[in-house]
Amino acid sequence: MKTVLITGSAGLIGSEAVRFFTAKGFKAVGIDNNMRKVFFGEEASTEWSEKRLESEVPGYEHYSEDIRDAPAMERIVKKYADDIELVIHTAAQPSHDWAAKDPFTDFTVNANGTLTMLETTRRYCPDAVFIFTSTNKVYGDMPNTLPLIEQETRWEVDPSHPFAEHGIDESMSIDHSKHSLFGASKVAADVMVQEYGRYFGMKTACFRGGCLTGPGHSPTKLHGFLAYLMKCTMTGEPYTILGYKGKQVRDNIHSYDLVNAFWEFYKHPRSGEVYNMGGSRHSNCSMVEAIGMCERITGKKLNYTYQDTNRIGDHIWYVSDVRKFRSHYPGWEYKYDIKGILEDIYSRASYSNVDGNCA
Repeated sequence: MKTVLITGSAGLIGSEAVRFFTAKGFKAVGIDNNMRKVFFGEEASTEWSEKRLESEVPGYEHYSEDIRDAPAMERIVKKYADDIELVIHTAAQPSHDWAAKDPFTDFTVNANGTLTMLETTRRYCPDAVFIFTSTNKVYGDMPNTLPLIEQETRWEVDPSHPFAEHGIDESMSIDHSKHSLFGASKVAADVMVQEYGRYFGMKTACFRGGCLTGPGHSPTKLHGFLAYLMKCTMTGEPYTILGYKGKQVRDNIHSYDLVNAFWEFYKHPRSGEVYNMGGSRHSNCSMVEAIGMCERITGKKLNYTYQDTNRIGDHIWYVSDVRKFRSHYPGWEYKYDIKGILEDIYSRASYSNVDGNCA
């Protein structure tokens, strides 16, 4: 039976991929040892998601192993190697701030873990499609060098700039910028995924995500912007805006739309590809705009404070230009815009001050 191997399978994108691809007739094998709980504490645990997948997805098989453990990855991949057609690698340490506290763990998870998955795939199922969830943080703070104009509720790029109409494309340099240690470890992984495609001819792709979001998130202060913002609005938990007057802009893509893009790539794969993949001009907002939308949807006021100091390497304005992907896969379309994303998070989330998880 055709099989998809998914790392980080209990996380936002991994769990979405499990459900999506099993609905397409795949057997799903998941690898996830709940490191998110180690990184961010109990509220970020993905145990609830793992249990749901095991109870709701027929035939789903779960392994609580560490992607840095090469012998363990070898055992799992060898077991299913004859049937693996697709590897979706989403497992990662995803936070700027956490990476600075423990650079060794951040780098070994993001870079070494990715290398382990690539090499194990190459040795035992080299014809499988390999999809990596990279990040726009590979560009470091280079987006902050764009000519920006302050507007009433957001920062925007000067209309005369080539990126103004559609967003930032893949031509932006990943060099000569401040990435944060997290960004640097993801750069290493991103380049390695490209290299396994270009050097070994494997069918690999890096999807450099904007803000990946949806109701499957286990949001926490250090990661999960929209879902955490909605959680705080719903529960009254205090929220802190960090710098840029709250006018920093993010493009937001629903986990379903991203996984649907994976599906399009799987059907007609390429080697060593890179795609900027976010909400683009279709789905983006500033922090203060997102707060307003959350308050309107919930009928509650957010309890927030403002700190003038921004996160190191944080983007002031980032909107993905997804035209390269669309030119390769014209059948792909968005299902959700920013309003639809927030309404979906609100309608499908059941946050409590006790466990902080989506139900």
